Amino acid sequence: MNCRDIDGMLVETSMAPPFSTEVEDHLRGCARCRELVRALGTSAPADQPLPAALRQIESGIVADLHPVQPMPPGRYIFAALAAIFACVVAVGVYRLGAFALAVMSPLQAGVIWGTLAICAALLGYSLVQQMAPGSRHWISPRLLPIGITVTLALAIAVVFPFQQEWNFGARDWACIRTGVSLGVIAAVPFWLVLRRGANLSPAMTGAASGLLAGLVGTSALEIHCPNLDAWHILVAHLGVAVLGATVGFFAGMVVGARNIRAVWSSIQRADKRA
Repeated sequence: MNCRDIDGMLVETSMAPPFSTEVEDHLRGCARCRELVRALGTSAPADQPLPAALRQIESGIVADLHPVQPMPPGRYIFAALAAIFACVVAVGVYRLGAFALAVMSPLQAGVIWGTLAICAALLGYSLVQQMAPGSRHWISPRLLPIGITVTLALAIAVVFPFQQEWNFGARDWACIRTGVSLGVIAAVPFWLVLRRGANLSPAMTGAASGLLAGLVGTSALEIHCPNLDAWHILVAHLGVAVLGATVGFFAGMVVGARNIRAVWSSIQRADKRA
């Protein structure tokens, strides 16, 4: 049995184990034929794992398996995110007051609230898709948070006047603290919903969920705060959403690094047992 014989057998027939004694002897001593057999979808006897190795691999796989509940349909997850968003904004406005309603023009109110609603809906849809690997996205999850931030900044700059020189004051810090508090309150139920999914990019999902939580604070401030200065809205209102996205991004990076370390540790332990 030589390489030419193996080539002829591969062309004329579909070689599959069990092989004859002559074929096995040749494959054990010929790396070229082993690679050829492997490339054509068959496995050479020299490379077949031992039954003990297979049992060890199986035991390592099933050791961490446990039953889980299936994910609910995407529309239910989206509805849950929307309900959390609306409830936290409503409670925040109820506690703080809706003073901006008396000073905003219909155009200003329609543009800023409509833009916030659309941006929150896009983020919620993107997060639902990220929970199920392989889902299709209307807009890239990497670009969506940036696009939403730029869109809101442009909307604010267009419909609100720049009334004073940009500076920080007590009112700015008060709005930032209030918005961040509402964002933190919303982040907890958001996390409880999103943790059911299989998010493959924790940093990307963290940025989107942090931005969504931040938009809760921004939306409540746009209904509560009567200060229509564009500088104030950009820094103290939209800044809450940007801060939420930043914190979510770095928190996701930490979670992703921890998951990688856990997988690497599992591989090392399996190698040591082998």
